[in-house]
Amino acid sequence: MKMLVRSGCVLGFLLALTCSAVAAVAGSGSSDARLQKAYRFQQGGWTYVHVEGSPSDIGFQHGYLLAPEIGDAFEAIKLFDTHQSQRDWEFFRTTARQMLWPHIDAEYQQELQGIAEGVKAHGVDLDVYDIVALNAFEEVPDYYLPWLNKQQKSAKAPKLAAPGNCSAFIATGGVTRDHQIVIAHNNWTSYLAGERWVVIFDIQPEHGNRILMDGFPGVITSDDDFGVNSAGMMITETTITQFEGWDPNGKPEFMRSRKALQYANSIDDYVRIIKEGNNGGYANDWLIGDRKTGEIAYLELGLKNTPLWRTKDGYFVSSNFARDPKVIQEETTFDSKDASSSPNARHVRWEQVMQQAKGKVDVAMAEGFLSDHVDSFEKKDQPNERALCGHVDASPRGVKEWGWDAYNPGGAVQGKAMDSAMAAKMSFVARAGHPCGADFIAADFLDHHPEFSWQKPLLRDMKAGPWTVFTSGQKESGQKEQ
Repeated sequence: MKMLVRSGCVLGFLLALTCSAVAAVAGSGSSDARLQKAYRFQQGGWTYVHVEGSPSDIGFQHGYLLAPEIGDAFEAIKLFDTHQSQRDWEFFRTTARQMLWPHIDAEYQQELQGIAEGVKAHGVDLDVYDIVALNAFEEVPDYYLPWLNKQQKSAKAPKLAAPGNCSAFIATGGVTRDHQIVIAHNNWTSYLAGERWVVIFDIQPEHGNRILMDGFPGVITSDDDFGVNSAGMMITETTITQFEGWDPNGKPEFMRSRKALQYANSIDDYVRIIKEGNNGGYANDWLIGDRKTGEIAYLELGLKNTPLWRTKDGYFVSSNFARDPKVIQEETTFDSKDASSSPNARHVRWEQVMQQAKGKVDVAMAEGFLSDHVDSFEKKDQPNERALCGHVDASPRGVKEWGWDAYNPGGAVQGKAMDSAMAAKMSFVARAGHPCGADFIAADFLDHHPEFSWQKPLLRDMKAGPWTVFTSGQKESGQKEQ
């Protein structure tokens, strides 16, 4: 099994790699011709990475420029997934090699191989199956493994459930200030993963549309799924809580979501591509907008049921609740009537803020929504698991639907928003850390909650940055490429 380094020396090693990666900005750190048009820089708590060219070149640039971050992210995901699943990392590598790899399109196989070659060229010893398993860190432990345990009737296996990460909305027409699309999203996940989910990818592929998206080191798709492409497609999603279902012959979700953003020129395109080869992994409610037409859509992507709603005058909100009765009944174990649950309480709050703001919704207001701490169940303002800006680490209840215990270190780890005018420039605003601006301090948390001390080697502070505008083709200090 491939490993980066032993935990005892990981921090010093990664710090050294970070210094050498920064030297590689704009291709100046290596004579490799593949790096000449690629670059990276830091801004507002994010790492902005520009990659372009063939699939293998894009992968190599991604792997090389983000090698320290990929090595660090790999260790965090490996720690989390092996602890939660009680499976060793070789299980995830084997799944990547035997189940996922054969169903990945050649274009993305080349990109994944390129990432592995890039990190290795920068001194991080991971191979392509480590990288594929990293890309599948949402769908394998949370979708495939529960299905597999059920198939094998594994009575001693840990009880795993599909989580429900994220709060989001999309609006258009009379709902918004300028009658243009406004879309916003905050990513809910473990702080262990979320404090590393701070990459802005500007991808200029050889084929298809250019992409600007947030993302996770080493992963070819946004994975919390917020982005815009050069055809004016604006997308995000939230996860369907307690979804059950898996097709071992399907295509990985991480590949389908990347392909859809890269090649979709319309809502119909996006829906068709994301559904093609659907494996049930990382089942989401997709919010899709087309700035060219002003139309928005909501695709509930189950495995058996895939209802679609669309409008040019209205809004869709999403906070990990399925809205279609057949999806709820046939593909989840979710209690849609429990008003105290995080998904349902946030659903109520979304409806409240959208109704109150009707006709006035814009990007600045969206930032406020993503920062909101109102608990609609207890009818008071408090940061917890029921707030749009989630702080499960402050909740004595946790989120039972996701298997998150009391005071689980997780919640809203960053936020993004844009409107049609920004999408036309391939631009959006983003905030690293809690959208409300609160900081998470790991040592203080672990002092109060030693039950999570297994995360101590890799759990770190998650400090909020400023709301920062990013644009495709941007250079450091906000300069645009010529």
